[in-house]
Amino acid sequence: MKDRNSRKILPPHRRAVLAKVGTTLFATSLKPAFAAGATSGARSLDLRNIHTGEHLSVDYWVNGAYLPDALAAINKILRDFRTGDIQPIAPHLLDMLARLHGKLETSKGFEIISGYRSPATNAALHARSVESGVAVKSLHMQGMGVDIRVPGRPLVLLRNAALTERAGGVGYYPQSDFVHVDIGRVRRW
Repeated sequence: MKDRNSRKILPPHRRAVLAKVGTTLFATSLKPAFAAGATSGARSLDLRNIHTGEHLSVDYWVNGAYLPDALAAINKILRDFRTGDIQPIAPHLLDMLARLHGKLETSKGFEIISGYRSPATNAALHARSVESGVAVKSLHMQGMGVDIRVPGRPLVLLRNAALTERAGGVGYYPQSDFVHVDIGRVRRW
């Protein structure tokens, strides 16, 4: 069957099949990088808090599920070291860190400069150092941001790898020797 512009018109059942295939392909393209083999394997992180000296190397996701005990351990190591307050860290932030670590091709883990920040800590840091860029509504307070570095990897390499993620914000602080990453809107500074 052809329309007046000489294009072939598909019967309704064929259009439905093609629409379903198109929707499936589009939805597949939106899945995160971990989508391949998403129900098997493990996701791991190696974290060292530079303020407390604590070290954690843990599989936090195994065979399609986040592990509650591992998440609790991550929450603890990423706590506000000034107050001891613990906040759940967003699993998508952990996933982004795991992907980022894979891009860096290193066996060294992340050094944590700042994970969760309580509202009181964030307000104090903001008041003390407006020029340093401590945001009033920092995503650190929601467990959605972290300041990191990796021993043996240039900070600029870490920043560039984070930018390729396009998973949120990336702040570059060479004077303070860290990169900020978060899972908020995509932006850079």
